[in-house]
Amino acid sequence: MAQLSPNRPRDRASISRTGAVRAASARANEVEAAPTEEAGRAELTPTGALPQFDPTLELTGPLPIVAKRRLGESDLVVYPLCLGGNVFGWTADGESSHQIMDRYRVLGGNFIDTADVYAGGRSEVLVGSWMRDRGNRDQMVLATKVGRHKDNPGLSSISIVRAVEASLERLQTDHIDLLYFHDDDLSVPMEDSLATAEWLIESGKVRYIAASNFSADRLIEARILSSTGLPQFVAIQTHYNLLHRSEFEADLRIVASAQGLAVMPYYALANGFLTGKYRTKEDLADNARGARAAEYLNRRGHRALAALDRVARAHGSSPASIALAWLQAKRNVTAPVASASRPGQVDALMAAASIRLTRAQMLELDRVSE
Repeated sequence: MAQLSPNRPRDRASISRTGAVRAASARANEVEAAPTEEAGRAELTPTGALPQFDPTLELTGPLPIVAKRRLGESDLVVYPLCLGGNVFGWTADGESSHQIMDRYRVLGGNFIDTADVYAGGRSEVLVGSWMRDRGNRDQMVLATKVGRHKDNPGLSSISIVRAVEASLERLQTDHIDLLYFHDDDLSVPMEDSLATAEWLIESGKVRYIAASNFSADRLIEARILSSTGLPQFVAIQTHYNLLHRSEFEADLRIVASAQGLAVMPYYALANGFLTGKYRTKEDLADNARGARAAEYLNRRGHRALAALDRVARAHGSSPASIALAWLQAKRNVTAPVASASRPGQVDALMAAASIRLTRAQMLELDRVSE
């Protein structure tokens, strides 16, 4: 592999980070106001704002065939439910992890999300061994993340390259379809991180890049830098679910729409709370996931579960499926990320994509979760 210097000469005029911030500030309103082609065709709400769910969807009855979705402005086409690999090697052992991926694939899934830090890298190892054993690498869209691993922390050029090389080895593949910067790194000029991604794309090790846990302002800065020829983010991953809405539904939603970014919500089921598993204090598991779910065990959480129960009965489905269907109907959301600790849990996740909620059901779920 050719060595990449953090100070590699550039064949284009360099934009300083300070200059980028000034440019971002000057153009923020312009970028946020620029509608996508799809948004331009959509109806407006009475207040003149774009609706948060797609009004062009046919909202009656289940779909006999689930259509895959294009991922942002890339040529990747994915199933509208991304299988999260955060449990692989943690709450799901090796055999169970392979069975979970088998079930997901049998039901039509093709999009797996992992990270170099999940289970200390064990998740990537299990995903890689599964693809090798099944011989299906070319049929899968593979996403992983770098920036948090203790051996290669942050988004410096050296850290990114070493992290990607380590991930490729664990995944037993020669390329990553979608590489996330796991967190923003304010200690490194974004131009340097994007230049490193450019080199990885040109070398064939990465196809597209995405951002996880980035602010709206930093996404605007990244898009301005991409106008100089640097690669642009095609997707974002953010914390978003029925009970955690304000973080995304403010500036991030506007920027995602303006930039045509695919949105992949994580914690889509609120650490299992939206499955209906945790309804009393006695139901809380004595582990980290149960502790995180406990924060929703309040009046608002109970209202949301009651509404999910009502809608689930109307569709002959489960609260988990309805919570995911609510996300899938939201504008710009391409594929919620959800995980399963057992193969039997996969069916409810996948069933969400065939459910079409009515406008009244969407509005009810919106209202009870405000």
